Amino acid sequence: MERPHRDTILLEQAEILSHEPFAGEQFVLRVAAPGCAARARPGQFAHLTVDPQRPMRRPISIMRASAQGGWIDLLYKAVGDGTRLLATRKPGESISVLGPIGRPFEVTEKRPLLIGGGVGMPPMIFIAESLRGGTQQPFVVLGSEVPFPFQPKPSQFLLDGIPQGVIAAMPLLEDWGIASRLASQKGYPGCHQGFVTDLSRHWLDRLSDHDRAEVGVYACGPHAMLEAVVQMARDYGLPVQVSLEEFMACAVGGCAGCVVEVRTAEGPAMKRVCVDGPVFDGYSVF
Repeated sequence: MERPHRDTILLEQAEILSHEPFAGEQFVLRVAAPGCAARARPGQFAHLTVDPQRPMRRPISIMRASAQGGWIDLLYKAVGDGTRLLATRKPGESISVLGPIGRPFEVTEKRPLLIGGGVGMPPMIFIAESLRGGTQQPFVVLGSEVPFPFQPKPSQFLLDGIPQGVIAAMPLLEDWGIASRLASQKGYPGCHQGFVTDLSRHWLDRLSDHDRAEVGVYACGPHAMLEAVVQMARDYGLPVQVSLEEFMACAVGGCAGCVVEVRTAEGPAMKRVCVDGPVFDGYSVF
């Protein structure tokens, strides 16, 4: 049996380089993990120890990886005892990092539409950076119901179909020359007041038939958001890949605690999110 993850997951004792807090109990953690950084691809995640007294690790999506600098960035939200313990860790301390883990996104279309919601934003940022300076033309739509973990800025990119006044963008993506827009139902200035799928449909509707045929959809976020994204892709006849979020114990395929039902050519099958995913064809899941 082919095991594409074999010999690619490393265990490293990683120094915390920075740990920046944001509103909504969100944190961006940068750790020195050169082995993981050199191998990581968009959609993969790392499995971290949160505290020396807590043996159970936590899976967190990789947001950025620098092979040259030997570091990875991880965005997470402190929502339980484990991640709240992780939030107390300081630069200079070390944590155990197992990674990179999982099946990544495969981005082939000329016009990738990248949709991230909440802590599902990191894989989209990772994809965007991997496409930076290339021939593909990504458009990134990010949604959040708490303040974004960055200070939004007006976009330099004018896009057909985007409602008037929807100008808020992610500064990092702007610096990379990649168009983005933000969506929220919290009334944040410059953001689309609604769902990420609503904003994405505005953009898709204004594309020509030729340009729309070059779009592929990639998404990570809450289950309900992913279901809506797949329905949107189905309505437009577009390919779609989704990254699933599940509770995990081992995260390397041994415990089968993160299985989901996926439709295959042979019929329904139970797949492990950690190593068979976390990225799946959207139509096979929804």
